[in-house]
Amino acid sequence: MNNSKNFFEIFSLAVAWEVDIEQLDIKFRALQKALHPDRYANKNDFEKRLAVQTAATINQAYETIKNPLSRAQYLLELVDLDASQETHITSDGQFLMDQMLLREALSEIRGSENAREALVSLSIEAQQTAAKIQSEFASQYQQKAFNKAFESLAKMQFAIKFIDDINELEAELEDL
Repeated sequence: MNNSKNFFEIFSLAVAWEVDIEQLDIKFRALQKALHPDRYANKNDFEKRLAVQTAATINQAYETIKNPLSRAQYLLELVDLDASQETHITSDGQFLMDQMLLREALSEIRGSENAREALVSLSIEAQQTAAKIQSEFASQYQQKAFNKAFESLAKMQFAIKFIDDINELEAELEDL
């Protein structure tokens, strides 16, 4: 396997937002099996190192493509946009206001009587928001509106982080 291929090529996938995760899983397991470093235990040091590097690349490619946020970042990187979210925050004021209101609602759930029910409702809303943003990203990316897709990526990061925070609170409530 050529480690210089882009991650989609490693799995013989089209470079696109839409990915058949089931097919990705099947191709990942097949590559893992065929190129696992243990198969190179009796080879020379160079071949062993190459096998380890190849396995690491396959694992990184799989994790990148499987995760919606990292897949979106990677797709934009492939068109030479620095998609690291370290410095980019969306300029959509309404979206940011909505995020603040959602965060307030989440913090109020912590001490409420119907915390579990409220959390389920908030989780559904958050999942719908994330799905809408991902759909917007897909459309923008497909239309090669990469700057708009970049803006959607920033929103996607907020939405996915919020879902993670909901899941954390849900785990805390289950431990009580």
